[in-house]
Amino acid sequence: MSTRQYDAWLVDLDGTLYDARWVKLAMACELAVGGWGAVATLRRFRHAHEALRGQLADDELGPFGMQLALTARELGVDSAVVEARVTTWMIRRPGKWIRMFRRRALFQEIAAFRAAGGRTALVSDYPATEKLGALGHRDLFDVVVASGEPGGPRRLKPAPDGLLAAAELLGVAAPRCLVLGDRDVDQAAAHAASMAFRLVR
Repeated sequence: MSTRQYDAWLVDLDGTLYDARWVKLAMACELAVGGWGAVATLRRFRHAHEALRGQLADDELGPFGMQLALTARELGVDSAVVEARVTTWMIRRPGKWIRMFRRRALFQEIAAFRAAGGRTALVSDYPATEKLGALGHRDLFDVVVASGEPGGPRRLKPAPDGLLAAAELLGVAAPRCLVLGDRDVDQAAAHAASMAFRLVR
């Protein structure tokens, strides 16, 4: 048995690895200057995200694909248009800001945990690999389980699917996992997975 309290940390991305308040403010300014036409799409997309929480996704589309399809249907546009706007304004353009406002102390903790032999996974309800690259810390995570990416969960948090998949990939039993997140849905997902939870603010 390991002498550590937990063998694995399963970490949320948005709002956990960076301070979302400042990133949202910076992106609001960018949208006001050059992305006003995308605002309605992004609002609908976020609304679709909340509407799909916990629902079992279609096998082919997954939760992210279902969000795109639902948003496109509500706006009367092609899903490729929605995906392009979401990718630009929610994934790529925030990259410089999330790096600027990353939680440096938390990254140091994660690095120390790994140095002591701990395993780590990033578990996100949104595509995460590109953002993780922007943060400059892809090497701190053994696996990435993210909606919209291969192997992503079929249900969004508070369903425990993503956390359980990450634990299985790491080869760590659920009670030996600690979930780090910034929202109630992260905590609810952790409890549903029989995992401990740590709130990050």
